Amino acid sequence: MSVGSPGGTPTPCNIYAGVVTDQAADAPRELPPAISWEQVFSAWTFEPAPIAAVVVVGLAYCSGVWALRRRGDRWPPSRTATFLGGGLVSMLVATCSSLAAYDTVLLSMHMVQHMVLSMVAPIFLALGAPVTLALRSLPQRPRRLLLRLLHSRLATVVSFPPVTLALFIVSPWVLYFSGWYPATLESAALHQLLHLHFVLVGCLFFWPLLGLDPVPGRVAYPLRVLTVFATLPFHAFLGVTIMAMREVIAGDWYYSLPRDWPPSPMDDQHLAGGILWGFGDIVGLVMLGVLFVQWVRSSNREAAHEDRRLDREQRADGAAAESRGEAAAPLPKSGL
Repeated sequence: MSVGSPGGTPTPCNIYAGVVTDQAADAPRELPPAISWEQVFSAWTFEPAPIAAVVVVGLAYCSGVWALRRRGDRWPPSRTATFLGGGLVSMLVATCSSLAAYDTVLLSMHMVQHMVLSMVAPIFLALGAPVTLALRSLPQRPRRLLLRLLHSRLATVVSFPPVTLALFIVSPWVLYFSGWYPATLESAALHQLLHLHFVLVGCLFFWPLLGLDPVPGRVAYPLRVLTVFATLPFHAFLGVTIMAMREVIAGDWYYSLPRDWPPSPMDDQHLAGGILWGFGDIVGLVMLGVLFVQWVRSSNREAAHEDRRLDREQRADGAAAESRGEAAAPLPKSGL
């Protein structure tokens, strides 16, 4: 993480000025206009890869819902809305809106994109219960393959709560304190893979915690709450660390960009650290609220189930006692 300066040996950053293209970089791109609230809401970019991925996943989900309806089964509309309107739309916003237009220009915009892809989108995708939908709608052979994958050793390992927690916590530290993040700025392919990494790590972490799908790694609600609570200080600590740094992350890239509009790379990094801190804590607290509601509902269902079981036992005991009473009653004496 060195602080670079314009001039001298050309860096991959110069592709934004249309001056030099590095072998690791793709075709030159123009620097977007100065950031403003108008640009935040109006700047959109066409990104074929994420758009295609969202369309394919959305069509697959809708085909499962349609298959259930043709069979006469019902699928909750709320799950469809959360998966499509919450999960997939948030992915499109993160990869095609101003977040994508400025994600290699401003670290703060990249940080919002990071939070949306790793926390917001996975939570909404998990609430849509796509694995449950697939198990209910797929033909027998694909369903067996999916069940085999869910029960495989690989799925058990990657969904093991300590593993998912470590991936979720360690990944940002490795990203921003190694050469990984600068490399994603220099290569469009690595940049897209980074987006995919955010979504996958978020899904691995949040999917078992929400527990709507029969995926490995689900634990009791107290452990789910503790797991989410454990992420709060790590987000705060990472955010504060980034804010306190005296060097700019990927400084060679950001200082080489030919822009003279604010914020400066250092001020932008301070803003990015604050976004990471605040956004992570807010989403974590919301997640704790969701888990608490699920926990209460689960406890109520278990209590109702136990009440029904006790009622059945009581009725059975009453019927047995009545039968024994009838059997023990003396027969009426004959008049003969």
